[in-house]
Amino acid sequence: MDARRQFHGDLQVLQQDLLKMGTLVEESIFKAVRSLTEQDLRLAEQVLAGDDLIDEMEIDIETRSLQLIALQQPMAGDLRILGTTLKAVTDLERMADHSVDIAKVVLRMNRQPWIKPLIDIPRMAKIVEGMVKDGLTAFIRGDVALAETLAACDDEVDGLYGQIFRELLILMISTPASVEQATQLLIAAQNLERIGDHATNIGEWVIYMVDGVRRDLNI
Repeated sequence: MDARRQFHGDLQVLQQDLLKMGTLVEESIFKAVRSLTEQDLRLAEQVLAGDDLIDEMEIDIETRSLQLIALQQPMAGDLRILGTTLKAVTDLERMADHSVDIAKVVLRMNRQPWIKPLIDIPRMAKIVEGMVKDGLTAFIRGDVALAETLAACDDEVDGLYGQIFRELLILMISTPASVEQATQLLIAAQNLERIGDHATNIGEWVIYMVDGVRRDLNI
């Protein structure tokens, strides 16, 4: 097989594997949030157990990306695709770590009665889950317009996090007995906010991959 054709075949497989990893990360986020809203300890344990496979996929994709760079010495667009893959795989792995941290919150709370109904955290999670999906879709399609939409979504997530922070802070001040659970809910919300940041990072790298310019969507 022609070396160039082989290279592009390997590159396509690499992108497909990144998408598979992304699907696992999406599932991890979904399970972590569901375990929180439903206080499902079994589901939280599944999130922790699934993290090893995501870590292994990160290492594998990184290794193969670096091998292609070293052996094929790609230029211009192909090099940007590989560079974006290396960056995106790191962001995905960190999203999974944040999912694990949310699951750990569930396990620490151990089905405590809620101090307040969970309204804004599930809203925040739905936006974040959509951002991860859109970031991956933008990567596969090379869709700059879709990548750019992540900036507005990130602003919305940040706004919800600020609202959650203020409400829980007021609750802690007025009801000292709520401090322990409120702190755990803040940790969960903060991890969702960080997942949104990583999804936005992928959007930035998609723009770089397609246009060759760095744009900050996290402002």
